[in-house]
Amino acid sequence: MSMSSIQPLEEHRNAISIVEDDGAMEHSRAEGAIRDLFEALGVDMSGPGLVDTPRRVAAMYEELLTPKDFNPTTFPNDDGYDELVLSKNIPFTSLCAHHALPFSGVAHVGYLPGERILGLSKLARIVHYFSRSLQVQERLTKQIADWLDSELSPRGVGVVIEAEHMCMTIRGVQAAGSTTVTSTMYGLLRERVATRQEFLSLIGTNR
Repeated sequence: MSMSSIQPLEEHRNAISIVEDDGAMEHSRAEGAIRDLFEALGVDMSGPGLVDTPRRVAAMYEELLTPKDFNPTTFPNDDGYDELVLSKNIPFTSLCAHHALPFSGVAHVGYLPGERILGLSKLARIVHYFSRSLQVQERLTKQIADWLDSELSPRGVGVVIEAEHMCMTIRGVQAAGSTTVTSTMYGLLRERVATRQEFLSLIGTNR
């Protein structure tokens, strides 16, 4: 193997090492901040089972705040399919932007194809991608609909999200079991009553 082929590989390994070192430093900062927070609230972090809690909490938030990249595969609508494409009851969990507590539920995502259609698994991936951040449910609903509208130029888009927010159920008003519903409709799903009613009927609601 020539030196010219070895050098780029070494540079790649060095780059990975730098990224890993930066990641380790960020983890250390996060763990320290979490430990400081609990101690400021009067928690003895040397207590049983708590020594490693800052690391676990940091890893949890990193997981919930890191979206997974995906390739938004689309295909020509060669068969001219012109009825609803719908994926319902897509489970998701996100973090409330106001209290950093989880909210979770299901998303129903549908569209009326134009010239292109989307790989079916990508509807769930879109939901998961936008949910992995500090969110409010209204924004999450609109982001999913906006993405579909922008990427596919469909004849219509409908997104309905039903979720339970821990910031409502375990604190404050403590309204256990309450569900928040948000929706965004574009194109024919907004303009044509029969099409909107078909979408709502298929997802099992009648708003």
